[in-house]
Amino acid sequence: MPKIVLREIVRQHAEMAAFLWTVYDHHLLHPDENPDMDEERLARLVERLDAHVDGLRVAGEAGQEIAEALYAEYPEAGELFVLRMLIKGAPSRIAELDLPKVRAYLSTNGSQK
Repeated sequence: MPKIVLREIVRQHAEMAAFLWTVYDHHLLHPDENPDMDEERLARLVERLDAHVDGLRVAGEAGQEIAEALYAEYPEAGELFVLRMLIKGAPSRIAELDLPKVRAYLSTNGSQK
């Protein structure tokens, strides 16, 4: 039985993952800018980010295609991060990332604008 993919839902996963990555990374680089982002809220943000990336992975090829289309439409760091997380061998969880390497990758391969 073929897998049914709800493309609009998968696109929402891609959009939210890109957005949440941007919020997460900005907070880590500038922790004093948002005093409301305590450890609990940051943990929930990471949990949501992991869940959206998982949603793309579950969608398989369709998730990859949708993430690629989103990056083509919005070639920004968050969208590129999502594509990178979908590559075979990428860490399965945000907590497993080597953040300096991720930032270096995004700045080297980043925005086309």
